[in-house]
Amino acid sequence: MKIGAMLDCFRTGAEESMKKAAEAGIGGVQITVSVGDLTAEAVRDYPYRETSALLTEYGLSLTALCGLSGYEYNDPEENGTCVEKTCLALELAYGLGCGIVTSHIGVVPERECPEKEAMRAALNRISACGDRVGAVFAVETGPERGAVLGGLLDSLDGNSVRVNFDPANLVMCADDRPEEALRHLGRYVVHTHAKDGLMAEKHLTDPRYPAEIRDGWREGLRRGRTWQEMPLGEGDVDFDVYLPALAAAGFDGWLTIEREAGATPAKDMILAADFLREKLKKHGIPLT
Repeated sequence: MKIGAMLDCFRTGAEESMKKAAEAGIGGVQITVSVGDLTAEAVRDYPYRETSALLTEYGLSLTALCGLSGYEYNDPEENGTCVEKTCLALELAYGLGCGIVTSHIGVVPERECPEKEAMRAALNRISACGDRVGAVFAVETGPERGAVLGGLLDSLDGNSVRVNFDPANLVMCADDRPEEALRHLGRYVVHTHAKDGLMAEKHLTDPRYPAEIRDGWREGLRRGRTWQEMPLGEGDVDFDVYLPALAAAGFDGWLTIEREAGATPAKDMILAADFLREKLKKHGIPLT
């Protein structure tokens, strides 16, 4: 497996973030694109050479593009535009040589309903576009359980809708175990986010966490925030179980560190890279 990082999470400019990643021995970065702003002209005029040159300068690969395209996939009145923008992102990913766009698609309903059928129709159109372009759309796990997302993917046509596996989203939002979700999703995984987290309501009396942190979680729950992102190893993702399960599923790609919360995300991401190296070595999983 390979260790990467989401470039935005360093919270500095693109070049400075690449420098920090390279200095930490991180081999690749994921770049965020605003899918909503994409047009055919924007894809045509994107600074491909400049981006590639910058990555080369710092010895980095591009792991994937992150597309913030919103949650219109389940709305038949709105998802036409969403599909169009996502297809443009796939063209951009192909042009940049990574061939993967990751995104949330909203909550996948457990039962068949008009919203789920609209989501299926949108994803089938995206899959056809990906098959044509030569890139894949990787749906990010959570907030539904892995079995629900797997059932939807099993029902699709084409080969270009896959999975960006985020274990933290599963434990934070779906109360699902990543190793269990992999039973339904393992064959679809083309990219992952290395992230940790927990459901706050399950840990309000947990003495492993300081009282002031738990008090903050209680306040968050009063405001409707049920999830908490944590540094790797401090949440409910059991990496000693998850990483071997991921390897057993046949995945040998990027573990792309994501750290959206916390006061020192850059420091946390560097520590996360060390954490992943230790876990991979412990379980005999090659670091490539």
